Amino acid sequence: MSVTIKDIAKLANVSHTTVSRALNDSPLINQETKERIQQLAASLNYTPNYSAKSLVLDRSYNLGLFFSTLHTGTSAGFLYEAVKGVNDVIKDQYNLIVRGIDDYKNFQKINRKSYDGIIVMSQSSIDQPFIEYVAEREIPLVVLNRQIDSMPVMNLIPDDQRGAYRIVEYLITQGHRNIAIIEGKEDFKSTQARRDGYLEAMHRYRVTVRDQYKEHGNYDVESGYSAMARLLKLEPAPTAVFCCNDEMALGAIKAIHEKQLSVPGDISVVGFDDQLFSGFVSPALTTVRRPIEEISREGAVKLLSLIENKQVKKETIFIHTELVIRDSVKTIAGGA
Repeated sequence: MSVTIKDIAKLANVSHTTVSRALNDSPLINQETKERIQQLAASLNYTPNYSAKSLVLDRSYNLGLFFSTLHTGTSAGFLYEAVKGVNDVIKDQYNLIVRGIDDYKNFQKINRKSYDGIIVMSQSSIDQPFIEYVAEREIPLVVLNRQIDSMPVMNLIPDDQRGAYRIVEYLITQGHRNIAIIEGKEDFKSTQARRDGYLEAMHRYRVTVRDQYKEHGNYDVESGYSAMARLLKLEPAPTAVFCCNDEMALGAIKAIHEKQLSVPGDISVVGFDDQLFSGFVSPALTTVRRPIEEISREGAVKLLSLIENKQVKKETIFIHTELVIRDSVKTIAGGA
């Protein structure tokens, strides 16, 4: 016969609620009691019955990680880092369900019986109705990646504009004046923030912004390749290109090499995100580190706290980006 929480509670001389909290690593239980109960459970080969726990504690033991979309604009590296960050925190306490908001025709299946808490990796304002729907149903909620001012939510966001400003400023200080930009998916907030950072740096240093040097991409390798191919037809061609993520930078480098040109000898290329491959391509890519894994991990910690404390808390936390200088930028005469 399998061991139950009540059996452990009786042997430990505590309530079954205390046992449940200890086994779920709740901060509401002191460490000594928690370790004693966990050791007792291990010695008895206790295996949690999630169906029974769900009924007793009115929990599903499901957490949702929702992206605006999983179809276009969500790179493999971005998805991996977001999932890894959350999963590293929740471990085996919860089942993690990863979905795209745009897969839903309606949100009727999203409720407190289905999810104990939800993290939204918000990429666009089109997911605002979903965020409002979740909040109205008082499901514990954390929103990452896009600033939410209109409602009381826990909000963690990277400072993309500052990161873009710094990398374009770096190109300018290395002597570049003909600087192109390959933007990301048009309706993503990150695209707007990175475009604003590019423009801010260009205006700050009084560098001419040329309309023909602005290209649209889709945050994937193919769109970076196509956009760079168009830029290479210009006269004069840019001496440097700011790609709004590393995958588009990879596509841009391929397009440059196919024209028998070199990076950075003929054209400098920089990216954004600092994905896993960015330090291992040739040349190693100068980029901006946007710590998605860190943001996702911190978001999961905040969500577990909201679930445990049953409180809605409004807080906005900015996560700093970092300039990572590698080998893909050439210094030319006339640096600032």
